[in-house]
Amino acid sequence: MTEVSTTRRSRITPEREAELYAAVLELLREVGYDALTMDAVAARTRSSKATLYRQWGGKPELVVKAIRHNKPGNVSEIDTGSLRGDLHALTSQEDDCTMQQNAALMRGLFMAVHNNPDLLQAFKELLIEPEMEEFRRILQRAVERGEVRPDRPALDYVVHMLIGAFATRSLIDDRPPTKAFLTSYIDAVVLPALGVPVS
Repeated sequence: MTEVSTTRRSRITPEREAELYAAVLELLREVGYDALTMDAVAARTRSSKATLYRQWGGKPELVVKAIRHNKPGNVSEIDTGSLRGDLHALTSQEDDCTMQQNAALMRGLFMAVHNNPDLLQAFKELLIEPEMEEFRRILQRAVERGEVRPDRPALDYVVHMLIGAFATRSLIDDRPPTKAFLTSYIDAVVLPALGVPVS
């Protein structure tokens, strides 16, 4: 899928690609995944539907690529020299307003993912698996530095903990996730579970 996608996308400029992705996210926030159509994207972006299919293949790939493009920074570029610093840096890539918007967007998409196998596959291949690989590198560096023991059981559940905190803040506390909440969660829950002292 990646090779085909790269070939298709090479025909438009990065600026035009960014415009298309921004329009897709706007439509997602307005109508949700199920009601979003390639016709609507074509109209919003003044593109032909044939062009969209040629570039992205279909709605699932287009939507997931738009989400990935919208994510701030690059996890692979984070290396502060400590696991705590790296995890805090991850949470500092978005301001609270953007984080709130993205949390609402992802809540809607989670439902669509469970009902759409093609969207689930696109999420796994284009977003989840690449980010999990980068995140594993952050944890492996912490192990290599001696911060975390390699047999620590919580190593396999760090991503689950962080995504859980992000996704359930509004459900449990009726408040959106914020940088302050996530950094305090990292210090109070994630690092202690890994045996990392918080000074």
